[in-house]
Amino acid sequence: MITIEEARTRVLAEALPLAVEERSLSDAVGSILAESVVAPHDVPPFHNSAMDGFALLAADTAGAEQREVSLRISDTVPAGHRARVALAAGEAIKIMTGAPLPEGADAVVEVEVTEEVGDRVLVRREVAHGEHVRRAGEDVTRGTTVLAPGDRVGAAEIGIAASLGFPTLRVHRRPRVVIVATGSELVEVHEAIGPGQIRNSNSYSMEAQCRELGVFVERLGIAPDEYEATRALLKQGLSSDVLITSGGVSVGEFDFVKEVQDDLGVERRLWRVAMKPGKPLAFGVKDGCLVFGVPGNPVAAMVSFELFIRPALLRLMGHRRVLRPVYQAVMHEDLENRHGRVHVVRVRAWREGNTWHASSTGPQGSGILRSMVNADGLVFVPADTGGIRAGDTVEMTLLREEYREA
Repeated sequence: MITIEEARTRVLAEALPLAVEERSLSDAVGSILAESVVAPHDVPPFHNSAMDGFALLAADTAGAEQREVSLRISDTVPAGHRARVALAAGEAIKIMTGAPLPEGADAVVEVEVTEEVGDRVLVRREVAHGEHVRRAGEDVTRGTTVLAPGDRVGAAEIGIAASLGFPTLRVHRRPRVVIVATGSELVEVHEAIGPGQIRNSNSYSMEAQCRELGVFVERLGIAPDEYEATRALLKQGLSSDVLITSGGVSVGEFDFVKEVQDDLGVERRLWRVAMKPGKPLAFGVKDGCLVFGVPGNPVAAMVSFELFIRPALLRLMGHRRVLRPVYQAVMHEDLENRHGRVHVVRVRAWREGNTWHASSTGPQGSGILRSMVNADGLVFVPADTGGIRAGDTVEMTLLREEYREA
């Protein structure tokens, strides 16, 4: 068996960012940029008003708190238009938010401290030079690299690309994942359970884990414990970027998956990781397809996905950062570990001040799916240490974002 870290290193060594494609802004959210976005012009492209009010010369308002400042209104400028005249001393031009600053003006006074009287405006406070003026290029100047390869495309990135006139972005292609469940005991979700049967939950939980990342995923169905049936489904799945099978990778008489992988030419990179749950993990490659065989127990399958498949998918998408942050947490109960494997414990997590705290979600068997339902994170209990005691500090990764109540 190899360590979690060594197994992940071997997996990521095979996970190279996928080819580049051009995608519309509406379809690029969540993707990873493959090329830089360089500003072809300033943003904003011209000096403009940050307020509804009056464009004027700041000097004309000197001492406005002590004297009446009355300026002639020489024009009105709505957003999307330019002033028809240049501003002269003693004048003001009515202006709307976003409208270009008229020639000759150097400030804008907000409408709330003014009063229109016929064709004149009374200004009731002194205005500073440049006040309420958004300068050309104050957001972005022409030639600036605003987005770089490896950046994740979110709402702000979409917004700045749109402001610069980019209707499409060059991003890495999203992986296509195929999932195959194995085991004659499995039936589909909508089917009644017969003697000795259980429903196929692994395909759905791992499909959901894939969809949370925004990748394309397809469930091919269930392969019974028959060699040829297993081979047929796995051969079909090898046309994808990532093939995931659950079950059939241990050492039982009907565990055909590793043998079928060998038959299909999958080059094995690892089998068995020193972790609990999830020891019988198989990983290999075939013509660019990453092939994962995860254990059949539901928790072991989900933990294996979290620790190995998720980082690989993120790398295929072009992400630079593919691992969740590690936090130090205070454990609130004893956790034994007398095995030669790291025990991956599902925990509830909370913060008190700046300190993280954790407690287990209850029974930790690899088939107890509720231990994942209630989990905020994972704690890693080192191998061959006997375990940890309540009050010890442990390493923890979070599975969920932290929110606070409204």
